[in-house]
Amino acid sequence: MAEPSQGDAKLWGPLAAPSLDDIEALAVEALEALPEPFRSMSRGLECRIAEFPTEEICTDMALESPFDLMGLFEGIGMTDDGIVPHTGQMPNRVWLYRRPILDYWAEHTDTLGEIVTHVLVHEIGHHFGLSDDDMYAIDDGLR
Repeated sequence: MAEPSQGDAKLWGPLAAPSLDDIEALAVEALEALPEPFRSMSRGLECRIAEFPTEEICTDMALESPFDLMGLFEGIGMTDDGIVPHTGQMPNRVWLYRRPILDYWAEHTDTLGEIVTHVLVHEIGHHFGLSDDDMYAIDDGLR
């Protein structure tokens, strides 16, 4: 392998991995691009970005590594919720985990925006009450 030249160092030197804010901007863009009625039905859904899932989530989900989870839906799916929210019920929330997303991005050919959108849409599917099996079937049907 050839030694990197000074020009290569100038090209790569100022670059940095996308930040939490960068991932959030991609998520906002993906939310705004959702077709209706999904966009309006997702309005009350919070989207949060974190480096990794918490240790508690990793334990609860029996993850081998925090890199095994790129996103998580937290709350009660619309099909399981009543007309009136339960007292003290927190808003539904989608978590996107930056480091696992970046790890996946580094190993695949999808753009970062495509990956963030895919993870976000998958977690929003849980907000609508879809199971993982439902979403895999939908995803397979789109291919």
